[in-house]
Amino acid sequence: MDRLTVLSLEQALSLSYATQRFVHLGWRVIRIEATPSVGARMDSRTTLPGDPNRYVGKAAGSVDRRAYFIGPNVGKEAIALNLKEPEGRDLLKRLIEKLPVDIFACNTLPRRYEELGIDYETLSAVRPSLVWAGLSAMGPEYPDAPGYDPALQALAGYMDLTGDPNGPPTLCGVPFVDLKAGDEVFANVCLALAERERTGKGSRIDVSMLQAAASWLVTTIPLLDLGYEPAEVRRSGSEHREFVPVNVYPTADGYAYLAIGNDVQWSRLTSVDGFGGLASTARVTNEGRRQERESIHREIGAITRRVKTQMLVDLLSSKGLVIAPIHTVPQAIEYPAIRDTLLETKTPTGAKVRLPPPSVECEHLAAHGRRLAYAPAYAEHTDTVLQEIGTKPDEITRLRNCGTIA
Repeated sequence: MDRLTVLSLEQALSLSYATQRFVHLGWRVIRIEATPSVGARMDSRTTLPGDPNRYVGKAAGSVDRRAYFIGPNVGKEAIALNLKEPEGRDLLKRLIEKLPVDIFACNTLPRRYEELGIDYETLSAVRPSLVWAGLSAMGPEYPDAPGYDPALQALAGYMDLTGDPNGPPTLCGVPFVDLKAGDEVFANVCLALAERERTGKGSRIDVSMLQAAASWLVTTIPLLDLGYEPAEVRRSGSEHREFVPVNVYPTADGYAYLAIGNDVQWSRLTSVDGFGGLASTARVTNEGRRQERESIHREIGAITRRVKTQMLVDLLSSKGLVIAPIHTVPQAIEYPAIRDTLLETKTPTGAKVRLPPPSVECEHLAAHGRRLAYAPAYAEHTDTVLQEIGTKPDEITRLRNCGTIA
């Protein structure tokens, strides 16, 4: 596919992650951020301009590029426009027309679309082939709902499904709702582009973070109408609700996750030296094992805690069973299947920073040594992008002086 241009009015994580996936394809991504408030200074946290995520975490290059911001924003350009003023909105239209822009994305509250001149009707009138994507907490039907991952995890039932069954509801360890919604933006933009190849016309996409999250409840929602009590569809720690034994077990030097997914695998487990005492007629089937869930977990733990993790993994893996050590993140990124797919960037001082791998291998990344440019400074590319569409230097100076750009 040709190198496409994405213009994205983005902040926080979800949309930034979505457009990062376009970067992986080698597409041009230009992120739009707001201009500073009147009197804003770069030395005051209450008035720092642009994406608030720029200022979260440890220092990582400059005051406006801190650690939390870097990962989802490498390889992008950054401009700052004041879309609250007519001249800023006119400038946006010029960018859409003259760059030209293939995809416009935003994660602004839906009630502000028309106010900022970023609604589909306005921008598609400038470029009918434009693919427009709006990401919000609950879609345009709920125009004022803010989209914060933890709150949406709570609303979607994720927190009630996560954690110790005898403990409080718990957040997932990664911001699943943000990332799931970002993937939906990516996937649906790609579908819209395929449709555009056929029709020549653009389209509007609205992604609800809450609906995207709820779509992942495929193994839980149907249970409510298939004979399960609500209390049965709740958090179960590291266990699987249906398959036994599937759980985390202690080892002599840590923990390992063992997953027995069927009766054949159970038979293999009980044929391994040291595990034969688990076998019984009642436990031959998964349904029988479910009846003895607690005792099975207790007996397996008594066996595994006498063996070091790697020895246990090697032993059971050699029998075709699914078992894995519980890695920390530093250990995970040294695992060959992950380590060999990592991307990287370099800070302005030349320090190497490892990045997550792409979801799927991309030719563009391989051709560029799996390296991406460092995340852009606030408004770093405003002048160059405006010059690209024919804006003269004196006009750029005027626009800056009147607060239309930064």
